[in-house]
Amino acid sequence: MNRTILLIGILLGVLAIILGAFGAHGLEKLVDEASIETFEVGVRYQMYHALFLLFLGIWPNLTDVHKKRVFILIVVGVVLFSFSIYLLALNSLTSFDFKSIGFLTPIGGVFLILGWCFLGYFVLKMKGIKEVE
Repeated sequence: MNRTILLIGILLGVLAIILGAFGAHGLEKLVDEASIETFEVGVRYQMYHALFLLFLGIWPNLTDVHKKRVFILIVVGVVLFSFSIYLLALNSLTSFDFKSIGFLTPIGGVFLILGWCFLGYFVLKMKGIKEVE
């Protein structure tokens, strides 16, 4: 499980860098400034959660069952949240109206929030973690 979490975290991180570079250098002549800023929000949240997954994958104090639950919530959240934002930001470039899938963005946000909340819950229930003095 740890290897899968780490590999998906790395993949999401690499994609965030590529998409961030595309947003910063490739979109300026294609879409307006507001769309670029929207695109960058998706990139930023994707990178935050790529780093989150790297932390989750190396953290030894959580069971594989708990890691898997958090992992699934975060990955689904990133896909729904960030990728729907990318499509919405690029809406003016296609004939399909991606605003029709805009409802996916807040659903993805809920999945991200749940991933963080589940991790917090699992930490609260954990025994044997030393307190920072």
